Amino acid sequence: MKNLYIDQRFFFALFGVGFLYVLAFFFTGFMQVAHGFLILVFIVFIIDSLLLFNQKNAIKAQRILPEKLSNGDENQVKIEVFNNYFFKAKTKIIDEIPFQFQKRDFLIEKDIQSGKSVFFQYILEPKERGEYSFGNLNIFAQSPIGFVSRRFTFQKDAMLPCYPSFIYLRKYEMMALQNEFLLGGIKKIRKLGHTMEFEQIREYVQGDDLRTINWKATSKRNQLMVNQYQDEKSQRIYMLIDKGRTMQMPFNGLSLLDYSINATMALSHIILKKSDRAGMMTFSKKTENKVAAENKSGQLKKISEALYNVQTNFYESDFNRLYQDLKFSIGQRSLILMFTNFETLDAVNRQMKYLRGIAKNHLLVVIFFKNSELQDLIRKNPENMQEVYDEIVAEKFEFEKKLIIQELRKYGIFTIYTLPENLNTEVINKYLEIKARGML
Repeated sequence: MKNLYIDQRFFFALFGVGFLYVLAFFFTGFMQVAHGFLILVFIVFIIDSLLLFNQKNAIKAQRILPEKLSNGDENQVKIEVFNNYFFKAKTKIIDEIPFQFQKRDFLIEKDIQSGKSVFFQYILEPKERGEYSFGNLNIFAQSPIGFVSRRFTFQKDAMLPCYPSFIYLRKYEMMALQNEFLLGGIKKIRKLGHTMEFEQIREYVQGDDLRTINWKATSKRNQLMVNQYQDEKSQRIYMLIDKGRTMQMPFNGLSLLDYSINATMALSHIILKKSDRAGMMTFSKKTENKVAAENKSGQLKKISEALYNVQTNFYESDFNRLYQDLKFSIGQRSLILMFTNFETLDAVNRQMKYLRGIAKNHLLVVIFFKNSELQDLIRKNPENMQEVYDEIVAEKFEFEKKLIIQELRKYGIFTIYTLPENLNTEVINKYLEIKARGML
């Protein structure tokens, strides 16, 4: 009977019996009533226990888990419970969710009709990658009497891996393909030239570039025909993720490293859909987790596996080693998006010669982050001297970030300076802009 649990209703009945015995101390006529009520309570207790324990598989349940969790996103977990009792059962569902969520008050209560099944669902939002272990799925069932509960246990020790964010990849893809992804709506981008990857010959329409007229086809058809070109494909795009100590800074529960990894997944998906080649690597004291730029069917999964368990190592990142490794491992000119974080102009100047060396051979975009807490201090109206001081310090840091952007642009290095929560949008916008302008 280890799965039998006594409920509050039984103790309330015993309290009533005790009250009758107290009355019997003053009024002897209540003694027989108290005895009778006590016997009745225990008879009902036995009947209630028999009702709950007379069937072996009276309650059936299963936890329906996704194949893997998406880091930083809302993941649905479903539970199905079937009542095989001949009466309506009152159930309490307690799922032992992974310790990383620190949720100790999980409880779902539901009445289930006889012979019926019900579905429950709840949301988990992980904040770190790795393995998440679920414990028991516990179902406590009560009969309409409600004196005791019977515990049913299902699905012990289930484990789910948590991968970089992938739930909203389809949404980003649709937005990018419809050219409506940019935050300000549809944004007109002036091209520096036009691409030379031929697509087809078609009839001339007003507004076409006269330089694309195909005179040979025009003479054959006796009407103006033009060559139509498309964006170049199979271009190499590499994402470099700094996993040094500066990327450990947390915002809204996720570190800058996690934001960068999620953005890498989202951007890789768009790159592959645009028929370009996506590759990545991480760096700190040395370059690791290398995935060569390819456009194969399993490339996104390969990138996801490489990023699955990447952690910061709290070292100062070695940009000299990064420059040397890129020089030997990436031979052709490529678009390189570097996720890092510079807080001061001095920090940038120490690495500037290596960044300029990378930009000499590749199109380099340096991505670093706004501090949302500093932004709040700047927008806040100070009410005392301490708040005035805090605002001045915050504005000084913000001004230094702008100096960093100017310094990088002076050497032809593109930048993205964004809040962590807007990172996915910003990097995809920058990639689409570079593609549209034909800069690579």
